[in-house]
Amino acid sequence: MTPVDAAVRRAELADLLAVVRIERACFSDPWPYDAFERLIDEPAFLVAERDDGVVGYVIADATPNHGRDIGHIKDLAVRPDARDRGIGRTLLRSALARLRAVGVAVVRLEVRESNEIARSLYAKEGFEPVRRVPGYYRDGEDALVLVLDLAEWATAD
Repeated sequence: MTPVDAAVRRAELADLLAVVRIERACFSDPWPYDAFERLIDEPAFLVAERDDGVVGYVIADATPNHGRDIGHIKDLAVRPDARDRGIGRTLLRSALARLRAVGVAVVRLEVRESNEIARSLYAKEGFEPVRRVPGYYRDGEDALVLVLDLAEWATAD
């Protein structure tokens, strides 16, 4: 894999139009602008930026859970013309590192059962499926819930 040609940083309000454009290009049921606006202060709302602007983003939050806080990867997307360059993996790893830094022990996410590309990315980082949620998505497709122990992830190769 070649080095990623994008810088990862915290998202700012000024990035949201680009984020929404990427969301609409990537998903059949995109989130509205105000959903992103509400999440702007989450610990791992990050964007990947190149000379031509924002090319991807990830949003993750943390929920206190009796000393074993739970992280949730809510959304991750890379602009179609910027894919296959490691940007998604870099965003995911950056979000996981941020979540670990704020005390998260376990991270979960939902992914479409049919999204082989995303499922492969998550598997390479150590996410494991724990259950299926029938009809999770608006179009009726099932979701797989995946989890990752951050302590194990941090010590993995």
